[in-house]
Amino acid sequence: MAEILSQLDIPSDPNVLVGTHTADDAGVYRLSENLALVQTVDFFTAMVDDPYDFGRVAAANALSDVYAMGARPVTALNIIGFPEKKLPMDILLAILRGGLDKATEAGVSIVGGHTIKDDEPKYGLAVTGLVDPARLVTNSGARPGDRVFLTKPLGSGIMTTAIKQDLARPSDVEEVTALMAALNRPAAEVMTRVGVHAATDVTGFGLLGHLHEMLEASGAAARIRAPAVPVLAGVWDFARKGAVPGGSKSNLDYFGGCCEFDDSLDEIRRIVLADAQTSGGLLISVPPERADALRAGMEAAGVRAAEIGEVVEGTCGRIRVDA
Repeated sequence: MAEILSQLDIPSDPNVLVGTHTADDAGVYRLSENLALVQTVDFFTAMVDDPYDFGRVAAANALSDVYAMGARPVTALNIIGFPEKKLPMDILLAILRGGLDKATEAGVSIVGGHTIKDDEPKYGLAVTGLVDPARLVTNSGARPGDRVFLTKPLGSGIMTTAIKQDLARPSDVEEVTALMAALNRPAAEVMTRVGVHAATDVTGFGLLGHLHEMLEASGAAARIRAPAVPVLAGVWDFARKGAVPGGSKSNLDYFGGCCEFDDSLDEIRRIVLADAQTSGGLLISVPPERADALRAGMEAAGVRAAEIGEVVEGTCGRIRVDA
């Protein structure tokens, strides 16, 4: 997509504070000196069997892009594809109810939407948020010396693949659903209060991919410690059994070339670090003198944030992964 967008002659506008150039989480348009619009859209096919949970997870995932920018989501539009002749409309109702309940939890008003006929159910939101431009957080401000934090464990891609392959237990389904449906709002509120240099949310490109994008946008490199990265229980076993989504394999093939892995890190460890996430956590680059405040704030907010590495000087976008 980046290659395609680079071929478009997009007009410049001084009020566009964040556009397509840095692979950031949302677009930002300045309305006034103290107010800017934050806009994003995200939708996908079901990753869990329960339609209500699908709606909740899809909504949380779409809202996450706004939270990653340090902004407050205020309105959303439903985006729906549904096979009305193949599935009962009660399923569509459950999906929409799940999205509505999650938006309500976030204090977001769903003000409309658009539906098309499709062979497979798809759902998501187009979200609009607000932010003071002076408090905007982007993925391009990471600096050498910053500490890197992750606010949710990895493994949702592998876990949901295990569910599809009938390998997962009911407790696994419950755990990963709760993780994906959890809003990143508490983490974002702590992040903006403490003051950080950069942030993004970890979704389809996995930890390695989104960290690479942050580093490339910031002109920096990073070192991360593989044992410090939190991972859902059961993921290692499922990955060894082959429950690995194609997107995770593609991530490792593509972004692995930007990484220098310790020789002791096997293929399973590497694929988990590249696992394509749904509604993952925030990846935050914070000045070292504020790391303790961020850690304490996250703990007080009930967020299990892990310090996984640091930003360093080096080849732009390069990641060293230590054992």
